[in-house]
Amino acid sequence: MSEVDLEAEQYEKHREAGEILATVRAEAVERVEVGASHLEVAEHVEDRIRELGGQPAFPVNVSIDEEAAHATPSAGDDSTFGEEMINLDIGVAVDGWLADSAITVDLSGNEDLVEASAEALEAAIDLVEPGVQTGELGAAIEETIDGYGYNPVVNLTGHGLGHWEQHTEPNIPNRAVSQGVELSVGDVVAIEPFATDGAGKVSEGNEEEIFALEQERSVRNRQARQVLEQITEQFRTLPFATRWVDSSRAEMALRRLKRQDVIHGYPVLKEEEGKLVSQKEHTVIVTEDGCEVTTR
Repeated sequence: MSEVDLEAEQYEKHREAGEILATVRAEAVERVEVGASHLEVAEHVEDRIRELGGQPAFPVNVSIDEEAAHATPSAGDDSTFGEEMINLDIGVAVDGWLADSAITVDLSGNEDLVEASAEALEAAIDLVEPGVQTGELGAAIEETIDGYGYNPVVNLTGHGLGHWEQHTEPNIPNRAVSQGVELSVGDVVAIEPFATDGAGKVSEGNEEEIFALEQERSVRNRQARQVLEQITEQFRTLPFATRWVDSSRAEMALRRLKRQDVIHGYPVLKEEEGKLVSQKEHTVIVTEDGCEVTTR
């Protein structure tokens, strides 16, 4: 992709998605305080994305303390924020072209851990240009986080963003790797360092509120068939939340679709209990002389 028209419509849609995301991210940060509702913050962000002309590219992730990803409120969730570390991960789609960004709001008094992931992100962005290897970005992330005395989460990565696809190649590692992928002009990637005072490896928890279409196939159960129609029409291949499903028996229908391998779930990913994880993420377009950050 050496010669790419970065004024083309798809890139304008990426930029529009990024502008919407930056607006709602700032609003979300203002709403996160002790006693505020997880569900109200998530629904405010998702509703504002729609008001501003986009659609959520995935449910707002509200990850607390040791949680790193895939946590989102359930319908009727009455959880409120305490003196915790809160990661907000937000995605916006405009006609299927995506922006992805995350920020940590710290109510726990651990500012250095927040700075570690934020500085690691800036170190990686500074290196982005055509021809750079993704492993070099990972090395910069790892070195920066190590410098703060913390560990990068090594089994989570940044990623490319495709059309109606939230995670595509290339992966952007959060540590130095010998085998990387060379970035090219026109690549759209989300870089997302995670820093932790834990071991630096997350595992799957039991909670699962986010799903995505795996494959379309014939479904006999009427309710499951209606839910599948909503998924294919509204969400396509993008992740969605149980609380977005228009069915009085959403959970039962989703379990049935999962058993039939029509959808797959995203379990909450966690560090060891009692540890903390911070996250910072921006989406960038690789340009001839560096990169353009669409989600500032």
